[in-house]
Amino acid sequence: MVVMSITKHGMRPSRVLRKLREGGVVKSVKLNIPDPKMADLASRCGFDALWLCMEHGPATVSQIEQMIMAAKMHDVDTVVRVRRGSYSDLHLPLEMDAAGIIVPHIMSAAEAKEIARLTRFYPVGMRPADGGNADAAYSMMDFVEYCKTANEQRFVHVQIEDVEAMDELDEIAQVKGIDGLFFGPGDFSQSIGAPACWDDPRIHEARQAVADAANRHGKVAATTVSLDKVEEYISMGYRYLHIGADVIGVGQYFEQLVTDFDEAAAKSDYCVSSGS
Repeated sequence: MVVMSITKHGMRPSRVLRKLREGGVVKSVKLNIPDPKMADLASRCGFDALWLCMEHGPATVSQIEQMIMAAKMHDVDTVVRVRRGSYSDLHLPLEMDAAGIIVPHIMSAAEAKEIARLTRFYPVGMRPADGGNADAAYSMMDFVEYCKTANEQRFVHVQIEDVEAMDELDEIAQVKGIDGLFFGPGDFSQSIGAPACWDDPRIHEARQAVADAANRHGKVAATTVSLDKVEEYISMGYRYLHIGADVIGVGQYFEQLVTDFDEAAAKSDYCVSSGS
């Protein structure tokens, strides 16, 4: 049974932050299929967070909002990877009551500081404020309390997925208002000229460097991981792990269905002759 720690005048506390502050490891799954039923289904399975994406794919703002609502019914966080466009692209998911955002392709500490300025309220930043949306209980929250709680219960992760970012990794990790560093191995492999060469030692070195920088400066180290690497990545210092995606699971299930059916049909006595 899910117990929602929220009142009609309050902001729902982040499950992710609660778990991290208790010393746990967060497990998240990526949803590429922009449907609230998929968010509802995944939320019933025990994930701490659902990773929704507006950087890649056709998800609309309305679809993302409905998925956030579906996850909240089960006290599951949503974290939205945002588009790199206007400042509204950064804070809109937070106003829809996502627990956090992921900002892709951060290259420098100056960029990270600007992200913090636009996504955290005073005194950390100067996030544009409205208060009439889901995260502020549709104006039922006291405005000062809203800003204070949002700074405490919402998180901002920046993606480190380019070689350029490695030059300022330590400085990026020190930026106030940035909660986590998310190592993106896919685009990083491209940036070193070795697409999908997962055993390239430069990828391993960068992954470890991101974890070390995050932990050195009190930030969360996050990344994607296959199940056979979970123990290894936790030992490296990662505490926020994205462990799969809906399209991968559905695709594997459909392929297995066809394989199992064809094997069963081949064992039957029924035979279709040519020309029949």
